[in-house]
Amino acid sequence: MTAALLIIGMLAGAAQADDGNPREAFFERLQGLCGKAFAGRLVRFSRPDDDGWLEREVIIHVRECSDDEIRIPLHVGDNRSRTWVIRRHADRLVLKHDHRHADGSEDAVSWYGGSTLDDGRAWRQTFPVDAYSRALFLAHGLMPSIENLWSLEVQPGQMLAYELVRPRRAFRAEFDLTRPVEPPPPPWGAE
Repeated sequence: MTAALLIIGMLAGAAQADDGNPREAFFERLQGLCGKAFAGRLVRFSRPDDDGWLEREVIIHVRECSDDEIRIPLHVGDNRSRTWVIRRHADRLVLKHDHRHADGSEDAVSWYGGSTLDDGRAWRQTFPVDAYSRALFLAHGLMPSIENLWSLEVQPGQMLAYELVRPRRAFRAEFDLTRPVEPPPPPWGAE
């Protein structure tokens, strides 16, 4: 077998592995991080009010994992109000944002997000805003958010990224998977 045929065969095998069930492979990559916390930083932003992340410690904690759901609290300095919730639902993955007040009560703008529309990749899944979230955003005067598109990336042993894009806004945070950190206290005193 020539070197060219060997390379073609390897590339085809890699493509097939990614095409097998990318959503499941992605979910398993996230599950592999369960129980660990990672520090991150803002690497791209387009709104001045996002730059508050630049001055604060940013940590995710892949805290709770089950067969169908992964909960990832996000800590930005002392703000522990956000949790990303990734769920398996039929043939899709769903990303929701659980927002809470300091006492643990639900924020009026919570549980927004979206579902995958295609297979994505084993390393990247994209979640366009869903109808529930559009209605929620409109009800709260958050018109620009009705075009939100979120993505999560997981490069095992390297990086996890969270990204939000929409017209006139781009936001990306990356978390270093090479060096787990001490998990912060659970949000709202949850145990």
